[in-house]
Amino acid sequence: MKIATWNVNSLKVRQQHVIDWLETSGTDVLCLQELKLPDEKFPRTELAEKGYRSWFAGQKTYNGVGILVRDGLSVDESSIVRNIPGFEDPQQRVIAATIEGTRVISAYFPNGQAPGTDKFAYKLRWLAALHDWIASEMALHPKLALLGDYNIAPEDRDVHDPKAWEGQNLVSPEERAEFVRLIELGLVDAFRRFEQPEKLYSWWDYRMMAFRRNAGLRIDHILLSKALAEVCSSCDIDKVPRKWDQPSDHAPVVAQLG
Repeated sequence: MKIATWNVNSLKVRQQHVIDWLETSGTDVLCLQELKLPDEKFPRTELAEKGYRSWFAGQKTYNGVGILVRDGLSVDESSIVRNIPGFEDPQQRVIAATIEGTRVISAYFPNGQAPGTDKFAYKLRWLAALHDWIASEMALHPKLALLGDYNIAPEDRDVHDPKAWEGQNLVSPEERAEFVRLIELGLVDAFRRFEQPEKLYSWWDYRMMAFRRNAGLRIDHILLSKALAEVCSSCDIDKVPRKWDQPSDHAPVVAQLG
């Protein structure tokens, strides 16, 4: 099963990009973030025509997450969860489903803005709640995959210019510590399971020709439980869609399981 995550930065704008990429990538399960549209505007019919069923938690203008599943794969309809249970939050940031016996979670982590702000404090509360929920999910689901835009670059090698980013959100010690706490639950960073070239990133600012200069960050991740990590044969960042006309500022991250 090939699984992927992609922050599309508006599904309305990038709908054709998603369809085109699905047709060529061979992806079975695609986790989307930043849908930026309400549920009633989600292109369920158009995606179904291309052979994918959809589950989503939309929100107008901001946030929103979804999971697309290729026809033929079994999905436990009773397993769908939207948002972190017990964490009151009007922002749509999490959706989970059990697909072919694997718990798949699509998550759009808060940006946090800047350390010391209210939004940063919200991010840390959200991360703590996510950690506790993932711990309980892993106890129920030995095969678990947490995919999404984490808005965290775990290490300096995930940042094009660590000195320039020093003291900012996405790279702060507090955020990186929360990433480590997720790893310590028994999760594995699929990308780092394999030898990777240097300076591979998943996000580039639209400004200052950042993509052309490869001035990016690796903030989109696939974390796998050990049972899935053992059967993961590859994990890559697909930069091709970032070169398309009117692209998302993120590139898909793809992992092959089995």
